[in-house]
Amino acid sequence: MTVLKATKTNIRAAAQIVRRGGLVVYPTETVYGLGCDPLNVQAVKRVLDVKGDRKKPLPVLAASIVDADKVAFVSPNGKKLAAKFWPGHLTMVFPKKPALPDIVTFGWDSVGLRIPNNDVALQLISLSGGLLIGSSANRTGEEPARRVQEISGELKEMVDVVLDGGPAVQGRPSTVVDLTSEKPRILREGPISLKAILYTLALSD
Repeated sequence: MTVLKATKTNIRAAAQIVRRGGLVVYPTETVYGLGCDPLNVQAVKRVLDVKGDRKKPLPVLAASIVDADKVAFVSPNGKKLAAKFWPGHLTMVFPKKPALPDIVTFGWDSVGLRIPNNDVALQLISLSGGLLIGSSANRTGEEPARRVQEISGELKEMVDVVLDGGPAVQGRPSTVVDLTSEKPRILREGPISLKAILYTLALSD
C-alpha cells in the first residue's frame, strides 16, 4: 500500500490502478471513499473483502449524468435533482441497468449514485472511466474516515493506493433518497433535507 499526495500525476497513477482492477482510497467532500471499477466483478469482491461484514449495496460515484445513465435508469425527477444538487451531498437511488454487475447491489434491482463535489474525486472518476465504487473507507461497523490519519492500518494494507487530499470538508455521509417510485423517500439523513428535495421538485413542475 502506498499513500500519495493527491497531485495530478498521482491521481492519474491511481486511475491506472483502478483500470487494472486495483483498489484506491480517495477523498470526497463528505468522507474518504474506498473505490474500484464497479464493472469489474473481481475488484468489487476485493472491496467487499476489505469492508468485512457488509450486507447492503455499494454506492457508485459518477463523473457526469451521462456516466450515471450507463448503469441506471435516471428518472425525470432524478435529473431535476441532479441539476440542483450534483455535484454534491445527495445520493439518489434509481433502478439499475443490466450493465452493472449484481454483486454491486447484492442482487437488488436498484443502485445509489452520486456525483461528488470534490476535484480530486472527480478527476479520479473521470480518468478511471467515469464510474467508481463510492463506499466509505472503513471496515463495516467503524466510523467513516474524514482524513487519511483516521483510516485503519488494516484497511490501508488491503488496498493498492491511498490518495491524501486533506480533510473532508463536509465530514458526514451524503443524504440518500430513493427515487425508484413516484414519491421520493429518504433512506439516510444527511446534509440535504427531504424538505429541500421536495421544494426543488415542486419548483420544477
